[in-house]
Formats: sequence, C-alpha cells, structure tokens
Amino acid sequence: MFIFNLIFSIIKYGDDSVNTLKIIDLKVQVEDKVILDGFNLEIKSGETHVIMGPNGTGKSTLSKVIMGDTKYKILQGDILFNDESILSMTTDKRARLGLFLTMQSPITVEGVSNAEFLRVAVQGKEQKNFKLLQFVKDVESTSLKLNFSKDFIHRGLNEGFSGGERKKNEILQMYMLKPKIVILDEIDSGLDVDSLKIVGENVTEYKNKENCGLLVITHYQRLLDYIKPDFVHIMMNGKIVKSGSSSLVKYIEDNGYSEFEEKKQITGTCIVKDFLENE
Repeated sequence: MFIFNLIFSIIKYGDDSVNTLKIIDLKVQVEDKVILDGFNLEIKSGETHVIMGPNGTGKSTLSKVIMGDTKYKILQGDILFNDESILSMTTDKRARLGLFLTMQSPITVEGVSNAEFLRVAVQGKEQKNFKLLQFVKDVESTSLKLNFSKDFIHRGLNEGFSGGERKKNEILQMYMLKPKIVILDEIDSGLDVDSLKIVGENVTEYKNKENCGLLVITHYQRLLDYIKPDFVHIMMNGKIVKSGSSSLVKYIEDNGYSEFEEKKQITGTCIVKDFLENE
C-alpha cells in the first residue's frame, strides 16, 4: 500500500519560499528491532545533504519513514515540514506538501502507462490550469534531456525497463511533479557511466532551478561528481555520528567506516584532526 500511495501521490508546485524538513530525535522500530535511534537532521531549500554509511545502518529506513511507510513504528521524536508535524499524515498527504522519494527499486505497474500516470498526476495538481499541449511538450523535452526513449512514455509504468531506465523515469517524474524536498535513495545503483552523468546533472539542474532541498543517500563518490554536496553526514547504528564538508567523502573512500565504529559521535569539521586529538 505504501508503494502505491507513493506512486499515485499528487504533488503541488514549489514556490520561492524557504521550505524546511526537520527530523528531531527520531527513534524507529520495525519487527521489534530499533533501526533509527536518536536521528537528527535539518534540510532547507537550496541545500544538498548527503548521507553515507555501511549497509544496515538505517539509511533507506529513514527515507521510507519520512514518506510515511506504515511498516515502521515511531517510538519517539518528530518530523516537521515547515514547522508542522507530518507524523500523522498519510504518504499521499506528505507528497502533496512537496516531499518526493526516488525508490531504490522502482516497481512495475502494468496497465498504467507512464504518460497516463504523469497526466493524471499533473492534471490533479494544476486543476483548471492544466494544458494538455504544454504537458506533452514538457514530457517530450524532459525525456530528451534524460536520453529517455519516447517509446517508454507509452509503456506501462516501468514495464520492461532496465534498472537505469527506471531511475531515469524517477527523475522524469521529479521534473514533472516539481517537489520541494527531494530524497534520492541510491539513485546511482544500476546506472552505467553515461546514465549516471545524465541523472546526476539533471538532478543538479532541477535543484538549482526549483531551489529544492535535496537529500542524497549513496555509497559512492561517483554520483557526487555531478551532485555537489553542501553537507555530508556519516550514519552509524541509526544516527548521524559525523557531519562535515565534501572532503569527508574522500576520507571515507580512502579509509572506510571502521574508525567511526570505534569512535562514536565525533565532533568538528576536520576528521583527521578529530582522530589525532582523541588518541
């Protein structure tokens, strides 16, 4: 039910105001196991935040909890969008506020074409202002930017798509639905070198044009060659244990996460200095 609510959610247009997503002391449980434990983060319009960390630390759980997946139980904390709690809101209501999540593994929906899905979503958002000709032009021009075949637009949603084509389709939806906060959950997985460049550059273009807030969950530096982070956060055991600049990504590439497992809640902007001072 969560996936279908997410797919068919209709998102309002963004605007020039500053939007803020704030996660406060969040503790989340699934099947009697605590996944997020005291998680805190604030994302504002125009900011790009990157979360990295080993598998199983709760990164994807975080994205699903933000979007209201009912499989997860909130034990404590809150999630605020523009100072309003969204914990009681369903997935579709969160999407209408302007939250958007690209999935790690977008599902197939047979019988509903990409074109029909997008038309219903955009028409529902624009109501009387919807113009079919402009919609067709926007879909075609955006598909061209993404090197996305026009034939795919008339197929069932993700039907017969490769992993890379599914990810491009997610970015097409982002462009058409114009969210205020975009969450990319390992958007780089399944992408070849060329597709990675196309996706990364188009995400950056959208972010700069719409001034959205951006949360990128990834394991690899390669995506960040095209999406430049303002803040990088290292996540361990369900919480952020280190925040810094883009230089933190290079450190992780060279050294891995083992030192973070040994030294929790490290402070400061220079990780090398932190470790030296704590020896």
